[in-house]
This record gives sequence, C-alpha cells and structure tokens, in this order.
Amino acid sequence: MERKEALDLLKKYNQEEFHIRHALTVEEVMKYFAKQKKEPEEFWGLVGLLHDIDFEKYPEKHCQKAPELLKEINASEEMIHAICSHGYGICSEIKPEKEMEKILFAVDELTGLIWAAAKMRPSKSTKDMEVSSLKKKFKDKKFAAGCSRETIKQGAKQLDWELNELFEKTILAMRHSEDTIEEQMKNFNNKA
Repeated sequence: MERKEALDLLKKYNQEEFHIRHALTVEEVMKYFAKQKKEPEEFWGLVGLLHDIDFEKYPEKHCQKAPELLKEINASEEMIHAICSHGYGICSEIKPEKEMEKILFAVDELTGLIWAAAKMRPSKSTKDMEVSSLKKKFKDKKFAAGCSRETIKQGAKQLDWELNELFEKTILAMRHSEDTIEEQMKNFNNKA
C-alpha cells in the first residue's frame, strides 16, 4: 500500500484538524520507533497513520468499523489486527501481541498528552520538553482529562518499560518529527 492511498483514506473519514494532526503524529512516532528497532518504518508508520481511521465519523464503533474501512485499500490482516489492537480493553477485544502493536497501544494516548502539554509551554513545542514536566501533567488528572493515564500505564507495562522510559522515548520521537508534522499540517490547512 502506498502512503498516498492511506492518507487519502484517512482524509475521506477524517476532516478535523485535531484528528489529522494526531494521525500524522502517531505515524511519525511509530516510524521513529521502527527505525530504532530496525523494523519496517513504512509499515509501522501506516499503522500509526490509520489507527483512528473510524474514530471521527464512527466514534461509537471505534475499532469495530475500522476493518471495513481498511478493506477499501486492501489493508492486510496484519495491519487490521494491529490497528484494532490499539483499542484493546476499551473498544476492541483484539489484544496487542507484537511489539509494534504494544508500542502503538502505549503511544496513542501518550502522544495526545504530550501534545497538550507542549501547547501549554511558552515554546508551544516538544523540543524543550523534559520528562519531569510531562510527569507533572500526567499526575494532574484534570489536565488533558481525555487522555487515559491507565491506558498509558498499561502500555508501558505491556512493553516491560518503566513509565519514565516510555515518556522519554515518546518525547524524543515527537521532538524528532515535530517539524515534519508542522509542514504536513500547513499543507493540510492550505487544502482545507
């Protein structure tokens, strides 16, 4: 599958800037982790890009509607399994089994929390964010209340990583890809 095909499908079912930014962020974070682990960056990235394919239009059927939508671009069973597993215990019974699936599960909510924290910084960036700063936001249950702390903790546990390790690696991944995402969002906003 080509990225353009995946991006076109994403935009077919997602028009809100927030959802597009989140998809692009998770795509880049997954590519970053794939590179670190010497895994196929493109595949991991496409899974990240499409992980919430059904969320904007079908929130009540999140992870249930995804297989049908992904069939439009002939997504593999491996990709469908990976995408649906990110909602394990919330909207899906499909458990993350492979390391890539566990990373997606762990970083999905966390990238949202990190982005919300970055927007509160004077720099509005992850580039100067420290783990200690993120930990304070994580402990404040009212901050970005929609980002499940339990899911993030569960994700770290599935990976057998300390929470600080997950925080640090995900901040680094987002810092690494921030400029790329901003450039893509400019293109998205210009076409909207």
